[in-house]
Amino acid sequence: MSPVLQQIWWVFALLPVAALSGWFLGRRSSERHSGQRVSRLSSSYFRGLNFLLNEQPDKAIEVFLQIADVDKDTVETHFALGNLFRRRGEVERAIRVHQNLVERPNLTEEQRLQAVLELGEDFMRAGLLDRAESLFADLGRAHGSTAPKALHHLIWIYQQERDWAKAIDSARRYEAATGEPMGKMLAQFHCELAEAARSVGDSARAAKHLRDANEADSHSVRAGIIEGRMALDAGDDAAAIRAFERVARHDVDALPEVLEPLLQSYERNGARARSRAFLSEMIERSPGISPVLALANLIEQDEGVGDAARFLTRQLRRRPSIRGQNALIDLSRQSPDSDAPETLKLVRELSEQLVASATAYRCGHCGFGARAHHWQCPSCKRWATVKPVHGAFGE
Repeated sequence: MSPVLQQIWWVFALLPVAALSGWFLGRRSSERHSGQRVSRLSSSYFRGLNFLLNEQPDKAIEVFLQIADVDKDTVETHFALGNLFRRRGEVERAIRVHQNLVERPNLTEEQRLQAVLELGEDFMRAGLLDRAESLFADLGRAHGSTAPKALHHLIWIYQQERDWAKAIDSARRYEAATGEPMGKMLAQFHCELAEAARSVGDSARAAKHLRDANEADSHSVRAGIIEGRMALDAGDDAAAIRAFERVARHDVDALPEVLEPLLQSYERNGARARSRAFLSEMIERSPGISPVLALANLIEQDEGVGDAARFLTRQLRRRPSIRGQNALIDLSRQSPDSDAPETLKLVRELSEQLVASATAYRCGHCGFGARAHHWQCPSCKRWATVKPVHGAFGE
């Protein structure tokens, strides 16, 4: 980070300290017989700001620490300093600041809960998840304003530990406390439990978790996929077809995840007509090439290479695709009566469309993509960072 950016960062980082110290000084200035003390604090405060603006953040922090120590009632200043230490990565110093606050007997209940929450966040930053979990669990049972944030942290911790039962409990309590819908996340947690049960052959427990997942999110794509796979495990192709079709109709982007086992189920179930009808439906709803290639393969089996090539040609004019282009080349090589010059002309047209739509340049700093060169990146405004993209569609 450049010195100028670092200076700006520190100015913003210490704004809470500056604001709170200014408020503290203003409040104290109204007290009787405190002029000398306010003058001393003001001098220290502006000395700290001077260190900050002269790119001496360590000296500035020491000055603000002295201000915080002048009066043991400067709780908010301690909070600001502890947070600053944590942001800087000085977690041990943050822990000491917040532990000192927790141990002080003159805090209000709300201040004590806030100090415990900050200490838990310090432990999280230090990787001490068991200690953080213990503090957040206590806060989550409280009724103060810190409970939702503590529950939010618990959800994160339990996901890291893959303790899905506790994650579910915390998510439900968080939803009850905040009113924020957690159904989609809860469905994912239940699906994790269903996958675990399925992996050990406990289909009854897996089915129960899938019901819970669908109750949490009635359109859970993942639950539908697991349901279809469990049907395949049981040899029930008809049930697998229903599950996979439902998934694709709800979220067409999930089609590539279920297409292969779905096609296999159609084949085993003797449902060729249903297969072709479903693929035609998906072609109209999905911009992807997977259903097109699958239907082209069925047309080739049922009606021959020529009809498959003509179908694929029509579709590729609507949705250019490298995979589709390769499939067309393969079909043309197989067809004895194929028009090679016409096929090559179409392949060239498709290639030109793909190249025209591809990103030709990319910023090495922020990743911004562009089709034309820019000396200054339109996104991050850095100079000379936009370079040609190398690869299939680039240089």
